[in-house]
Amino acid sequence: MQQKNWALAKAQADILFADHPDSQAARRVRAEYDAVVKTFEDERESKRTALLWSYDTQGVTGGLQRAASIYAKDAVDVDGKGPTKVRLIFRDHPAWGRSSYLVLQGGDFDCYRGCRVQVKIDGGVTKSLPGSRPDTDEAIAMFIEDDRALWKMAKDAKTLEIEFPVKGLGKRSALFEVGGLDPTRLPGW
Repeated sequence: MQQKNWALAKAQADILFADHPDSQAARRVRAEYDAVVKTFEDERESKRTALLWSYDTQGVTGGLQRAASIYAKDAVDVDGKGPTKVRLIFRDHPAWGRSSYLVLQGGDFDCYRGCRVQVKIDGGVTKSLPGSRPDTDEAIAMFIEDDRALWKMAKDAKTLEIEFPVKGLGKRSALFEVGGLDPTRLPGW
């Protein structure tokens, strides 16, 4: 356990308990076992949620564009044809500045004249943020206008559930497991 390899420590303890359950070594290890298992599970969850994020840096006119993006845990029916992926993106562009937005693979947002999205943090507190759908057919995207507030929520939460309006279908929700966000990948946010 001094090496802090919690997966190995748990595995070795499990073998010890199976092969020598009544030994003095098993009694000694059992006293620390629950803490080892919790640390192992926390570390595993942290690694899993970190892998959910994608980061991109590319050269554009005026400097570098940086982005962090994550797909919703589950697909969402946004067009009446069945569930599809929903993506949350934070972007820093040298000419356009910072922005946060949702992207759909089908259907469309019902937010052309502005709307409110409801963001639930870790299944508890809900905050209402302004949104807008650009008048373009290039992408099915909706900006969440208070990008600083959404970024702060994402940095401090394990999950964000975002409820947004969809054309012809009312409101839909997408749950994002944001706990693995690496804020250093978007400096200055």
